[in-house]
Amino acid sequence: MLKIFLLSAALGIACAGVIGPGPYYGGLGGPLHTYAGYGPHHGPPQYAAPAPKPVAPEPYDADPKYSFGYDIQDGYTGDLKSQHETRHGDVVKGSYSVVDPDGTKRTVDYTADPHHGFNAVVRKEPLAYKPLAPPAPAPHALLPGPAPELPTQQHTQTHI
Repeated sequence: MLKIFLLSAALGIACAGVIGPGPYYGGLGGPLHTYAGYGPHHGPPQYAAPAPKPVAPEPYDADPKYSFGYDIQDGYTGDLKSQHETRHGDVVKGSYSVVDPDGTKRTVDYTADPHHGFNAVVRKEPLAYKPLAPPAPAPHALLPGPAPELPTQQHTQTHI
């Protein structure tokens, strides 16, 4: 029995070839993976993105109009600001205001049109009150604890 095993092992070694790092063929689809630097290179997998759907352009508005605005008045944080703007055709008018760090209110009134371009007028006015700053965090209380131990001094002599 041992002779048959040794004979089949020797025959298997004699008939075996060198298995190198080549492509892995995973069935009907062809090579699924190649080792980097070895075997045929087919490039990255090809992906065809779906064709973009045609988008109809937005219709041209010869006389555009809009109006928007907001006001923020937060007494807790002191955040006071606003903006308002309107547009009729090619003429835009608006204003915005903000509280500067020095406590004054800065207001900018602006207009823009094709004939005069953009024009702004800036006004500064003091506020009747100073905005509140956010509260500072409370300091940590120091609690009494055990007294720290002082290191003891130990003298050692070395003999040479």
